[in-house]
Amino acid sequence: MEGKMVQVTVGDEVREYPDGICYVDIVREYQREYQDTIMLVMANGKLRELHKHLHRDCELKFVTVADEAGHKTYKRSASMILTKAVYDIAGKENVDQVMLHFSIGSGYYYTVKGRVKIDEEFLAQVRERMRELVNARIPFYKRSVRTDDAVEIFRSQRMMDKVSLFEFRRVSRVNLYSLEDYQDYYYGFMAYDTGYIPYFDLVLYDHGFVLQLPERSAPTKVPLFVASPKIFQVQMGTEEWGDMLEISTVGELNQRIVREGIEHVVLLQEALQETKLSDIAQQIIQAGHRKFIMIAGPSSSGKTTFSHRLSIQLAAHGLRPHPIAVDNYFVNREDTPLDEFGNKNYECLEAIDVEAFNRDMMELLQGKRVELPEFNFKTGQREYKGNYLQLGKEDVLVIEGIHGLNDKLSYALPKESKFKIYISALTQLNVDEHNRIPTTDGRLIRRIVRDAKTRGTSARETIAMWPSVRRGEEQNIFPFQEEADVMFNSALIYELACLKVYAEPLLFGIPKDVPEYLEAKRLLKFFDYFIGVPSETVPKNSILREFIGESCFNV
Repeated sequence: MEGKMVQVTVGDEVREYPDGICYVDIVREYQREYQDTIMLVMANGKLRELHKHLHRDCELKFVTVADEAGHKTYKRSASMILTKAVYDIAGKENVDQVMLHFSIGSGYYYTVKGRVKIDEEFLAQVRERMRELVNARIPFYKRSVRTDDAVEIFRSQRMMDKVSLFEFRRVSRVNLYSLEDYQDYYYGFMAYDTGYIPYFDLVLYDHGFVLQLPERSAPTKVPLFVASPKIFQVQMGTEEWGDMLEISTVGELNQRIVREGIEHVVLLQEALQETKLSDIAQQIIQAGHRKFIMIAGPSSSGKTTFSHRLSIQLAAHGLRPHPIAVDNYFVNREDTPLDEFGNKNYECLEAIDVEAFNRDMMELLQGKRVELPEFNFKTGQREYKGNYLQLGKEDVLVIEGIHGLNDKLSYALPKESKFKIYISALTQLNVDEHNRIPTTDGRLIRRIVRDAKTRGTSARETIAMWPSVRRGEEQNIFPFQEEADVMFNSALIYELACLKVYAEPLLFGIPKDVPEYLEAKRLLKFFDYFIGVPSETVPKNSILREFIGESCFNV
C-alpha cells in the first residue's frame, strides 16, 4: 500500500508530496524560480519554518529574504551566529554578556562584557568563526522545553535578563534554539541552517562593534557602514536613562511594576524628558536670532505634543512661541501626487504647497502681517479663517512636519534663521540581551491606539497602511536626521506596559482570514512579555497622552 500523499498548491500549480515531507525539500524544488533566498513558507496563511513537516493539503507561498518576515529571520539568525562565534573565540568563561543594544544603520550595535578586549584582531577572529559556521551549514535546532527548565538553562549560561523575563511568563513551555552546544531564546523564527546567512560584516565602533547586514532592497549586498554620530549619541543617552531608572529590559520593567508599582518610574521618566526639553529651549536661546524652530520626525514620534511642550519651555525662557503645522500647507486633495502604486502620496514633499509656505514665512520674517491657512481634513481643502500673525522681536515659530529638516521645504529662509530638531521614539527597552524591540514596533503600536481613538481607523487599516508610511519615512525623513541641531527621544520606558491595555483589544479584533492578521498575531505575542498597567498616573502633558487620549493640549 502506498503511503499517504498530500496536495500542495503553489500559485496555479498543484503537486503531490509524501505525507510528512519537510518544507525545505519543497522549497529546494522551487528555489531556482526565485531570485532571493526563500527563508520561510506560508502554509494556509500561517508562517512556518523550513524544518517543519507537512501533514495535510495546503496552499503554499514562499517568503524570501526580500520580504519583511524573511528579512527579520535573516537578521535574527545572523545575531545568533554572531553570539555563538563570540563565545567560541573568547571562551564562555570569559564572557559575562553579549549585548545587542539597538539598530544602527542597517546593522546592530553590540558590546561584550567580560574579560574580552574588543579590537580589530578580535573582530577578525569572530568574523572568521562566523564564516566557518556558515560554511558548515549547521541546522538551527529548535526544541520545546518546560519554562522552569529553560530558566535553569539561562541561569547556567549567566543570561540573567532571560531569567527575569520568564519569571512573568504564563506559558508552560518555551522554544529554545541551538547551534551545536550553544542554546538561546529568540523572539521569532530562524533560518533552516547557518548556510542561509552568508552576507554580513563586523565593524569596530565606539566601545563595541556593529553587525552590518544587508537591506531588504539588496539582500545579497552588505552596505558600507556609515556612522550617524548624532543619533547614536541620543540612543546611548537614552540607555543612560535606563541605567538611572535601573530598567533596561522587559523583565526589569515587570519586576518594578510588581514590587513597587509604576508611579515612581512614570514621574522620573517624565522629569528626565522635561529636563531635556528645557535644555533644548536653552540651546535655542543661546543660538540667537532663530525665528524658525523646525521640528521633524517619523510617524507617531509625538511631534505635536513635543512642539507644545517646547513652546511652554521657550515661553518660560522669555520668548513668544507660535506653533505651526506644515500639514496646514497641504495642497488640495485633488492635487495630491500619486505614488508608484497609483495611490495618493501624502508623505512626499510635493504634497505640500512649498511656494505658499515659503512666501508666508518670508513675509513673517520681514515683519508683515500674514493670514495663515488651516487645512480641512474632512473636505480636503486649505481654508483661510482670519488667523493672522505678525512677528515681534521675541516671537518665534515652532514649525512641525515630516519635512522640517529638508531645506527644500524652507528654501527661501536664511539658514541662520532656522533651528532644526529631530524627534523620534527610539525604544530604550530590550526584551533581553539578545532580543531587541524595534523602534518601528513602538511607533506602530502608538499609531494603532491613536488612530482607533481619534481617527476612527481600525487596527487592520493602520497595519495595512504602515508599509507605505515606512517608505515615506525612508525617503523623506531619515536621510535628513543627521542635519538636526538637536535630537530628542520621545520614547518612554514604561509606555508599552500602558499601551498594552489599549492595543490588545484592537489587535484581537482583526479577523484571522485577512493579511493583517499575521502582524496582529506577532504584536499580541509580543505583548505577552509585558505586565499591563493603567494609565491614570500618566501626566496630562505626557507625549503618551497624544496616543491614549486626555492630553491637556487637545491633540
